[in-house]
Amino acid sequence: MTTFTSQQIWVNQENLSQTKTVQTTFDATQLLEDEVLLETDSFGFSANNITYAALGFKMGYWGFFPTEEVGFGIVPVWGFATVKASRHADVKEGEKVFGYLPMASHWIIKAGKVADHGFSDIHEKRKSISPVYDQYLRCANDPGYNPSREAWQLNFRPLYMTSFVLDDFVADTSTGESLLLSSASSKTALGTAQLLKDQKAQRGANYRVIGLTSTSNVDMVKASNCYDDVLSYEDVAALSNAEQYWLLDFAANGALINALTDVLGEKLAKVTLIGATDWKAQEKPNPKALDAEIFFAPARVKLRQSEWGHQAFLAKYANAWQRFATQLNDTFFEQHVNGIDAITSLYLSTLRGEADTKALNVLTFK
Repeated sequence: MTTFTSQQIWVNQENLSQTKTVQTTFDATQLLEDEVLLETDSFGFSANNITYAALGFKMGYWGFFPTEEVGFGIVPVWGFATVKASRHADVKEGEKVFGYLPMASHWIIKAGKVADHGFSDIHEKRKSISPVYDQYLRCANDPGYNPSREAWQLNFRPLYMTSFVLDDFVADTSTGESLLLSSASSKTALGTAQLLKDQKAQRGANYRVIGLTSTSNVDMVKASNCYDDVLSYEDVAALSNAEQYWLLDFAANGALINALTDVLGEKLAKVTLIGATDWKAQEKPNPKALDAEIFFAPARVKLRQSEWGHQAFLAKYANAWQRFATQLNDTFFEQHVNGIDAITSLYLSTLRGEADTKALNVLTFK
């Protein structure tokens, strides 16, 4: 087979609720030197992908998978793909990889920086904000890959990378503050909290890890056992002003941060902005007014990979990831979503904030 029809979901960059399906034909015989045709096997989807769309212009996420029509873009996802055709001598047809993909059944990349662990997309059309997003891991050589745990990898592993390096950053810079994590039910926050909590003893630390979430999610967050304490947003006044706090903000809700500032005053010693799960919040945080740091995970990944070496970094990460996935086995359930219409429907329900946060979504175009 040399001709492949790519099913793609395009999103209006100014109106995220407007989508359209597009079909594009790729001819494998027309691949240029070093180009590789990937077929999407499956991918995960959660509020994190909505963040990619909501921050598409500000953070550059629309640049990864450009469309041919101005004003429309393709939302990035994390998934597994199979090499269907290759014009690179060291990338073989049939290889299975994991990495950053478009919401599309097929896509052409240009392979470069090829190594045993994987390769990168160096295509001229790809406008990347970090090489971390351009890497495709070869599943056959990936210490973190487990074929029986693909649903977990699709939905958590990319987010857990942020958790892994954020925990490392906090451990490196903390002066003992108790840690407040907003949007505590989000997958990135859960992973960060688990690392912070589980490693307190070996770090000789006595900080508390406190999750802040909506009232409807309190029981689920408590059941995860990732936090020392869990409070609803309505109960932040119960926080003790006898200790210093550091807010790790995953929500990007300015009103929430203002409420915490009113309650804690100078006891809110630090604010670090990480995500934007509450992308519809009318008031956004003001980093300058808050003297807040914006945490960009790929920069921390690049730092540690350069210091530890790529293989050592992957091994440490894989070890942490496997512990986390085992701990949360009973908190989530696997949900399969098949076909472009069902995928679009899940995208829209997640956009509206109606999707089940306990679902490990496995999406396929077939």
